[in-house]
Amino acid sequence: MGPLTGVRVVELVGLGPGPFAGMLLADMGADVLAVDRVGSASPPAGVLHRGKSITAVDLKNPAGASVVLRLAAAADALIEVFRPGVAERLGIGPDACLARNPGLIYGRLTGWGQDGPWAARAGHDIDYIALAGALEPLGRAGQPPTPPINVLGDFAGGGMLLAFGIACALWERSISGAGQVIDAAMIDGAAVMMAPFITGRATGSWGPRGTNLLDTAAPFYEVYETADGEWMAVGAIEPQFHAALLAGLGATGDPELSAQYDRGRWPGQKARLASIFRSRTQEEWCAVFEGTDACVAPVLAAGDAARHPHNIARGTFVERGAALEPAPAPRFGRSSVGVPKSPAPADLTTWGFGAGELAELRATGAIGPE
Repeated sequence: MGPLTGVRVVELVGLGPGPFAGMLLADMGADVLAVDRVGSASPPAGVLHRGKSITAVDLKNPAGASVVLRLAAAADALIEVFRPGVAERLGIGPDACLARNPGLIYGRLTGWGQDGPWAARAGHDIDYIALAGALEPLGRAGQPPTPPINVLGDFAGGGMLLAFGIACALWERSISGAGQVIDAAMIDGAAVMMAPFITGRATGSWGPRGTNLLDTAAPFYEVYETADGEWMAVGAIEPQFHAALLAGLGATGDPELSAQYDRGRWPGQKARLASIFRSRTQEEWCAVFEGTDACVAPVLAAGDAARHPHNIARGTFVERGAALEPAPAPRFGRSSVGVPKSPAPADLTTWGFGAGELAELRATGAIGPE
């Protein structure tokens, strides 16, 4: 049983970061009920909805809004991802839900937050991380900022931040007995994720994009192409690890490469390392560095990563049906989260609805068919 077994969560329909927050909670054993739109082409599926039960509610129908209030009354937490004010207009905002359930954790997830001059504006991950100061540092020197797909704003700064907030609020409720509203904004979360680098830029310890130890300026923290067009990742920062790197490359004692922190030599060192790595295939380099502390690893696509012996040993990936997925994380000493189940239709009788009542709601279109 996962550490959140017994926690009931209502997740209102949304894209990306909202379902991701629900997935994280479901992975940990929470009973997550995802509320879809009535009449959607197909019920939610895929990795972001694993472990959840699914129902459909017409939120614009007053009877549908009443269904959500009933669900909120029976829940520990609710996830809402609308623009500010939308939930209130639908009659399912925090005040209405908390009036039914004073202990409810009402989690609101938006890009810009619930207030501020940009709160009502549309946006996507790239916009949120741009305004947070999180996009500008990413990339190589002399090149444009490089968006890291939508993991930094949507998923890390958004969905994971909300799941963390819900866990924190549940703990606080165990002390106070009271619920509360969470304002989880992706712009805030992206800024938090970049804390040491934003502070470093302000204090002068972190320089412009692509000129620092960890952002591809250093030859010993870089990716290098191999003879077969694959890549190796090198992170040999500490002197002892750098020495192991040079040993594997056959360059121990090389006066050019041994001057690890001579920044003036970094461009030449990088060119030399690139030439050496292109002399063998990725598989050959893996064999060279197997069992060493050189901090060298192959750059793998997800399918290849799932077949790596370390990931197999740890069960880092699982298969559900024919799909490859990352396994739930983190691991717990006593609480077993197990392999996620596929999403399934919800049984709303377990949420306090009678069979006749459900039939009437379906007949009026307030909820979807069974």
